[in-house]
Order: sequence, then C-alpha cells, then structure tokens
Amino acid sequence: MMRQRTKLLAALSALFLAGTGIASAEQVAVTSWGGAYQDAQRKVYFEPFEKATGVDLVEESWDGGIGVLRAQVEGGNATWDVVQVESEELQLGCDEGLFEELDWDKIGGKDSYIDAAVSPCGVGAIVYNFVLGYDKDKISEAPSGWADFFDLEKIPGKRALRNGPKTNLEIALMADGVEPGEVYDVLSTDEGIERAFKKLDTIKSDLVFWEAGAQPPQLLASGEVALTSVYNGRIDAANKSDGRNFGIVWNESLFTLDSWVILAGSKDLDAAYKFLNFVGEAENQAKLPVAIAYGVTNKKANPMIPADRLADLPTADENMKNALQISDTFWIENIDKLTERWGRWAATN
Repeated sequence: MMRQRTKLLAALSALFLAGTGIASAEQVAVTSWGGAYQDAQRKVYFEPFEKATGVDLVEESWDGGIGVLRAQVEGGNATWDVVQVESEELQLGCDEGLFEELDWDKIGGKDSYIDAAVSPCGVGAIVYNFVLGYDKDKISEAPSGWADFFDLEKIPGKRALRNGPKTNLEIALMADGVEPGEVYDVLSTDEGIERAFKKLDTIKSDLVFWEAGAQPPQLLASGEVALTSVYNGRIDAANKSDGRNFGIVWNESLFTLDSWVILAGSKDLDAAYKFLNFVGEAENQAKLPVAIAYGVTNKKANPMIPADRLADLPTADENMKNALQISDTFWIENIDKLTERWGRWAATN
C-alpha cells in the first residue's frame, strides 16, 4: 500500500517536468511496517529527510516475507529502494543476494552503531524485546525473571505465551536455570530441547496462547492471565494510551532488531545511501523513542534521549545487561521441525 505519494504520481510528475525542461528531484522509495510505527517514522525521519536533502521520498508499507523481496529483485524491476526487514529476512536475503552489500563509509562507519546492528547487507533500525509483563495493580511485588513465570505458588494465575516454539523454548530454559549466554548452546542439543519442553510441561494446564501482539495487554487487562510474554512496545502503549499500570521485567528478556536494507539493483542508490545516513545519525535517531518505545542503534543516541524515556527502552544499559539476542541462525535451521514438535505438544493435554 502506498503512503502519501504513489509511484504513478511520481512518474507523471517526472514526465511533466521533463516536458517543461525542469530537472526532477532525486527520489527514494522507502518501505516500512505501516501503522503507528510508520506514522512516527514519517514525522521523525521521512519528512525531515525530504526537507534537509531535497530528495523526494516515496512511502510504501508491507507485512514482511522473504518471497515478497525475491519477487521485487528477481523480476528485475524493483519499485522499492530501501526496506525495513526483520532479522531472519536480513540473513536469508543477504545470503541470496537480494540486498546490496553496504558501503559503511557512506553511513557513518560501523563503529557508530551497536555491534548487533552491523551486518554486511543491513544496518539496524530498531531494537525491541519480548519481555515478561504483569499488572502492577494486581501484583505488588515484581517478578524477578522467567523462573517466577513458572512458579504458580509464588504468583497464582494463568500464564500466556505466544503460540509457537520461538522465544518459548529459550524462556523455558532460562526459567530452568540456564544463563542467557548459554541458552543456544543448550538448545542446540536434543537434550536441551527435551529439557525445554519438560519445563513447559510444568505449567501446561495453566497456559493460554496468544497469536497477535495486541492480545497480551488485553489478557492482562481482563485478568485472564497473571503473567504473559509480550512485546515491550505493547506494554508502553497500553500504559500511555489506555491508562494501564502494567509492569515490565527486563531481566532475561529476548531482543531482536529490524534493519534497513537496500534492494539489489536499486535505481536510486545514491539517494538510498543519503536516507540511511540521515536515519542513522544520532541526533535523528534520538527523536524516535520519544514517539514510540523502540530502542535505536547509534551508540551516541542514548545520551540524547530524555532519561525518563530511556528507562522504558530495550537499549537502556540496565535493561540490556542480562538480555538474550534471539539467534536467527538457530531458528532458520530449526524452525520447521520445532514448529511441528510444538504443534503436537500444544495439541495434547
């Protein structure tokens, strides 16, 4: 779906300008995730970028999927230049040659960014976490980590997890005493997988499964569950927009990044690099979390974010110190067999 301007209007404009002898402006087509997030990007990034550079930015949005990116590139007539992708799409697309290999000198250099934001084909855009969420009005003493999620005596009530193996097997192992830095070493063994499912068995009769990110805050608000895994941004939004008093446990949270990529064969490569450089600058990145609760990736951005807001973000030092980065390599290799195993497990009493 186009946002604000369409390629058709841009093309007609270019034809008109050509006919009048007026040179058309540089143009870059940027594709993101739509909704409140892209609304924030428009105010913080897109409109200021156009004003600062004179480059015409054409907005689009998408719902993800490596197949969509393949169709754009392999057809040889891509209409997108810069796309925000999830971490698995980044790895798969880079391996398949769907993205340009980045010239980091054009976007501030690798040292400007946190380590997790640097890859051959992508530069990190935002950091977000799966956290343990609870209602402060109903639970006065905050849980300390995932072990409390599994402790039905300490905190009675049902629990909610996303319906699928990804993040839940990691959560189960941390609840069973595995340190975050050792989770994937353990999970990479048959014994580790069995250990994770055995731990999940201990609360299976008290589990509710969610599918969409909007559901966990609703489950907390209704009192259907006492504790849930949840995207950190959903808790922030419920507190600010709906007047909730939900809490986040950052200890042992799981984080991942979305990244900006340039599609291979981009016809507006110079403009694409101008855009990546603009959205990578610390002073620009620091404005995004004020609008929406995602962490950013330039190392110098955090000191520019108001302290009370930084405390709500995944990238605050205190929130990151015992977090686990979700392994794309592990899940690309294991997602099919573990999803099948999860389906059988979830379907049995």
